[in-house]
Amino acid sequence: MKGEPKITVGITETDEIKGILEGEFYVESLGPLTGPFSARIEEGKIHIFDHSHKRLDFPQSIRLESPREAIFTLISVPVGKGFHWERRVSSRFQGNLILMRTSGNRMTLINEIPLEDYLTSVVASEMNSSLPLEFLKAHAMMARSWILSLIERKDRDQKILSNKPPMNGEVIRWYSHESHELFDVCAEDHCQRYRGLPKGKFHRIREAIEETRGQVLLYQGEICDARYSKACGGITENFETAWEERSVPYLRSISDAPFSFPPLRTEEEAERWILSKPEAYCHIKDHSLVERILPELDRQTKDFFRWKVEYDQEELEEILREKSGYDFGRLKEINPLERGPSGRIKRLRIMGSKLNLVVGKELEIRRWLSRSHLLSSAFTIKREGPRWIFYGAGWGHGVGFCQIGAAAMSLRGFSAEMILRHYFQGVEIKKVY
Repeated sequence: MKGEPKITVGITETDEIKGILEGEFYVESLGPLTGPFSARIEEGKIHIFDHSHKRLDFPQSIRLESPREAIFTLISVPVGKGFHWERRVSSRFQGNLILMRTSGNRMTLINEIPLEDYLTSVVASEMNSSLPLEFLKAHAMMARSWILSLIERKDRDQKILSNKPPMNGEVIRWYSHESHELFDVCAEDHCQRYRGLPKGKFHRIREAIEETRGQVLLYQGEICDARYSKACGGITENFETAWEERSVPYLRSISDAPFSFPPLRTEEEAERWILSKPEAYCHIKDHSLVERILPELDRQTKDFFRWKVEYDQEELEEILREKSGYDFGRLKEINPLERGPSGRIKRLRIMGSKLNLVVGKELEIRRWLSRSHLLSSAFTIKREGPRWIFYGAGWGHGVGFCQIGAAAMSLRGFSAEMILRHYFQGVEIKKVY
C-alpha cells in the first residue's frame, strides 16, 4: 500500500439530525460553517441550517470538510439497532461529514476518516480500554486486517443472499458486510462497532494503534478477513456456518483453551456440551473481571458463556410471526438439522400447524427466535408443558477471534502475537504501510 487510506463509515440513516461543529468546516463554494447546525429532508432536497438559522439547500449531498483537529457532534443518534442494547446517544467524531440523500425522504450520514483514527474508535467501542496493552494491540491488528480485507473484496464477493419466498421449503440467509453501497463500513455491530471519539482517557488505545500502525494478518500473501465475536463458548466456529459455503483455512474451529475439545458431531454431543461449563479462556467466573473486560454498553449481558431463555407457547409463536414474516400457526416442533463444530446451528426446522420451514444460517436463526437476537445459535431446546426453554452457549457467531477469550489470555500474560496465532492459525503479521 502507498500509505494510510481514508475510509467512509455509515453512521445512521435519518430524516433529520442536529449537531455541533467544533471548529471550522468548509463547504465547497460556501466557505466555513461552525457551531450548532441541523439538517433535514424536505421537497427532495437536503436543507441544512447554521447557527444563525440560515438555510442552505443541496439537491443530493453535502460534504463538510474539516482539518484534522476539527470535531463534530451528532445528537441523539440511534445505536445497537435491533439488539437488546438499542438506545440513542450523542457522539463526537473527527474527520469529514457527508450528508447524502437517499430514497424515501431519508439521508445517510457518513464520516470520512483516516483508517488509524477509525481504529482508535473501534477498539475503544468494542472492549474496555483498561485491558492489557497486548490485547489492545491484538485487537487493533485484527480490526485493521478486517477493514482492509473488506475494502479489497467489496466488489468481488456476493451481496446479501435472500431466497424469500422460500425455495424448497428453506429460507437460507446470511448478511454480508459487502452489502453497503454508499460507504465502506457501517457503525454497527453488523460491521465493527464505531462510536466516534472515545470518552474518557484513551491514551493506551492510541499507544496500541501507533505501535501496530499498518500491521495486518496475512494468509498466503492476502490480508485476512479477520472475523470476531464476543464469546465463542469454548469452541470457535467454522466460517461457512455463518456465511457463504466456502472454507477459510484461518477461520476454522479451534478450542478456546490450552487443551483440545473434540468437535461436536451429534445432537447428543451438542446437548452435553451446551449444558456443561468446561474450562475455557472465555469462561469468566469472576463477574468483577467481566467489568474490566467489557465496555459499559455490554455489561448488562451477565450470562454469556452459558445462558437460558424461556418462552411460553403463544409468545414464541408471536415472535416467529413478527420476526420471520411467516405464520406457522400452532408451533409443534423446532429441530436442529445441521450444526457446526461449536454446536452452532446452521439449519433449523420449524414445524407448525400451518407451515413447515427450514431456516438458516446462524444469524437468521437467532433473529427469528428472539425479539432482538438470541445470543448465539448454539442452543438446545427443552419443552416443559407450554414452556419452551432454550439453553445456549456463547455470544455471537463464534468465528475467528473470541474477544472475551482473548482478553482473558492477555490477562494471563499472552502476547498480542500469541493471541492472534491462537485464533487465526497459519497467519503471519506484516506491516503494509
